[in-house]
Formats: sequence, C-alpha cells, structure tokens
Amino acid sequence: MYRVGDWIMYGNVGACRVVEITTVNSAWIGVDELCYVLEPLSQNYTISTPVSNRKVFTRPIISKLEAERLVDGIPAHQARAYYSDKVQELTHHYRAQLTTHDCGDLMELTMSLYAKKQRHGEDKGRFGSIDQTFMERAEDLLFGELSVALGIPRTDVPGYIASRADGQRCPEEEG
Repeated sequence: MYRVGDWIMYGNVGACRVVEITTVNSAWIGVDELCYVLEPLSQNYTISTPVSNRKVFTRPIISKLEAERLVDGIPAHQARAYYSDKVQELTHHYRAQLTTHDCGDLMELTMSLYAKKQRHGEDKGRFGSIDQTFMERAEDLLFGELSVALGIPRTDVPGYIASRADGQRCPEEEG
C-alpha cells in the first residue's frame, strides 16, 4: 500500500502524488472502500481510485539512481525505428511498448521515434501523425517520471538528458 506523499505511476496518466488515503462510501456497491486520492504531476485535478483497484496499473516512481543510470545509458544505446505501412500494426507496436509501463521501454520508444523523425525530417509519409502522437505520449510519461525521480522541473528534463548524454555535468552537480 502506498502512503500519503508517495509518487507513483498511475496507468496512462503518469506520475501522480498520493495526497490522501480516505474511505469513500460507494453508493452503487453499498460498501465503504479505501481509496487513494492522486494528484497528477502535470494536471490540475485529482483522481480517486480504490486501493484494491487491479484494473489500472500502478507502481512506485523509479529512484534517482535508477533514473541517472537510465539516462547515462543513452549514448551506448542504438535506437531502431519501427516502420509499417499498416496503421493498425504501427499503433499496436507503439501501444505495446507504452503499456509495459516500464521506464526503459518508454525511453526506447521515445528514442526510436526521435531517430525516425530525425532520419526523415518533415517527410510526413515516414513520420506521420501516429508517430507524433505516440512520441508525445511516451515523452510525457517518461519526462514526468524522470522529473519526479530526479527532483527537477519537467521542463528541465530534456536539457538534463542532453547534458548527461553528452557526458557533461549538470550545473546542480558542480560545486
């Protein structure tokens, strides 16, 4: 069971902070139920979900050390772009990587889509709206988790990744 103040990954919403654990009377099932009240990192609303909910994936945010190792491994990784002329096949491939809810898979997906976009520039036949949609979704989930794990604003995550991937030290680490 999570505790108030814990950061978790919640389904496709992404990084959420547990702000409250409360008992809610569920009128349609006639039972009091223990629920988490979650506050998404990048949104201005809360989510109530039963503690016993097994339909929506949850897990703790990765540690700072795990985040640093993930980012530091980027230069050694060769991203491979995925191609298909069939929209369903492309969507299925991308969705399969998103639904593992694994930070490494999100990094892999983001890198492969970025590589695909770089390789083909503005050629919409090669990097279309499906690629763009899944790249944005993967980045949102990944950058949100890295933001919390590293203790930096979400907007600073791309710069942090770039500086670590280039082998430079971040300003916070100097001095």
